[in-house]
Amino acid sequence: MLIKRLHESTGQRLQAAGILESAREAELLLEEALGLDRAHLYLDGATEIPAQALAKLEAWLVRRCAREPLAYIIGEQEFWSLSFRVTPAVLIPRPETELLVEAALMVATTAAPPFRGPLLDVGTGSGAIAVALARELPEALIYAVDRSPAALEVAQANAIRHGVADRVRFIATDLLGGVRPGRMFPLVVSNPPYVAREILPDLQPEVREFEPRLALDGGPEGLAIIRRFPALLKAALAPGGWFFMEIGADQQTAVLDLFRATPFLEQIEVRSDFAGLPRVFQARRQGESTGRAAQRADRRA
Repeated sequence: MLIKRLHESTGQRLQAAGILESAREAELLLEEALGLDRAHLYLDGATEIPAQALAKLEAWLVRRCAREPLAYIIGEQEFWSLSFRVTPAVLIPRPETELLVEAALMVATTAAPPFRGPLLDVGTGSGAIAVALARELPEALIYAVDRSPAALEVAQANAIRHGVADRVRFIATDLLGGVRPGRMFPLVVSNPPYVAREILPDLQPEVREFEPRLALDGGPEGLAIIRRFPALLKAALAPGGWFFMEIGADQQTAVLDLFRATPFLEQIEVRSDFAGLPRVFQARRQGESTGRAAQRADRRA
């Protein structure tokens, strides 16, 4: 079959299966299955496709038409301009989560002296947040925790892929269970499970049927894990330290009320994403950071 004809038929099959971005996904499937870039799909439209490549594409197309996410089929997802390995053991990184990375970097890159951590990523999943931060903060030590050993295997592979495995320590634990008692972090980030259990059946099939429920199910109202964070921050967030957390678009009021009742936190607010939806919660622990206290002592001396 010619590339041009196959391209057209692939898009038509995806559209018939209810795939919203059928044209773009057809391109991606052909690019990956045939080993071509986008330009060659159009320039080489009259080229015959080898039988082996056709068989590979057909197998992938059947899976995608069954609504399996494209990222799981090809085993890759881009995040922060980096390619991450993904499997059904991890949540697929979303573009909106990059806002969480941006917010954390705004604090870390303006720190004086230069930010070295340690930084804590709670619920690391694929390791996308931890690895992105490690790449941008070359002196920082990062602790990344998750309760899924299978997810941590993927995260470790991504840290190795991007050359930061020596500075990202992965720990299998529920929240802080595996972190040394008394260790304080000047920066804590998290993309916790925050989907309300009652709406899980209404999610798109790609999410509902294929992504790990452990990474999605936030309990009633999506707040079960989030409600545990005040106690976690009391134990782990250093004085003057910052906390950033991704939240659901309908959770702003509940999350703000929860953390405004936490007496040791200040500068509490929610940042919106590019669609104008509430997306990233932030708060700072009262007190002076160790770095700033040292600077003040140096000036007095």
